[in-house]
Amino acid sequence: HNFNGTVYFIFQPAEEGRAGAKKMIDDGLFEQFPADCVFGMHNFPDIPAGHFAVKIGPMMAAFDCFEITLKGLATHAAMPHLGNDVIVASAQLITNLQTIVSRTVNPADPAVVTITQIHAGNTWNAIPDSVLLRGTFRCFDSVVQALITNKIRQQVDAICAAFSMAAELTFNPENLGYPVTFNSAKETALALQAATAVVGTDNIHTNPTPSMGSEDFAFMLQEKPGCYIWIGNGPSENSCLLHNPHYDFNDGILAVGVAYWVKLVEIILAKG
Repeated sequence: HNFNGTVYFIFQPAEEGRAGAKKMIDDGLFEQFPADCVFGMHNFPDIPAGHFAVKIGPMMAAFDCFEITLKGLATHAAMPHLGNDVIVASAQLITNLQTIVSRTVNPADPAVVTITQIHAGNTWNAIPDSVLLRGTFRCFDSVVQALITNKIRQQVDAICAAFSMAAELTFNPENLGYPVTFNSAKETALALQAATAVVGTDNIHTNPTPSMGSEDFAFMLQEKPGCYIWIGNGPSENSCLLHNPHYDFNDGILAVGVAYWVKLVEIILAKG
């Protein structure tokens, strides 16, 4: 082989939303396999097939999720004045949560708050006694992260006061939130060198817009310097976007991806 050193391949469970990387780190990943730096790659749509995109600093956002249960008083749908309508209250809360980014976060700081689940009721003619809301928020800055957290609490408290009901609010109920996927300068330069050697300067995107999606690999980048690079999958038209059940992985880029890894190892662990 054309390198001098050791390469570790990390096979990680629970990558999608379950913080498997954090669990591996806590279990002694880098004590058992003492790597000097770490590298990752993700197939990405709407980047030309076989191109690479990478930059120093944030590549993907921090991720937090939240769960809100509003508790009111159930009643007949024809007699809402006798109960306490959690459906109306939840609708107002969902609307109010959208003002956090638009009215309290600096417009220069990317952020998003999204409600992804609403669970309530099971019949046509009754107002239920509770509503369960679940959602997520993303950003690239810890100050913004703390601001959004505080504002969600304030909005929940305000709705409870306005509608005379109670609520339970939990952040990251199933596992830790994810940190920002942040590329270190030296390792990003090495990744760029390897990618350029494989596909040429014209096929490298050095200032991609960071994704509001999040990445488990971010936990590893908190422990070790490294770089997370995107390889282009080609246009999303007719093959859909990430996390779409019809997403089509472009097998044609496999050889390019493999060549990148080989070149990266040869550069970092070059023979003396």
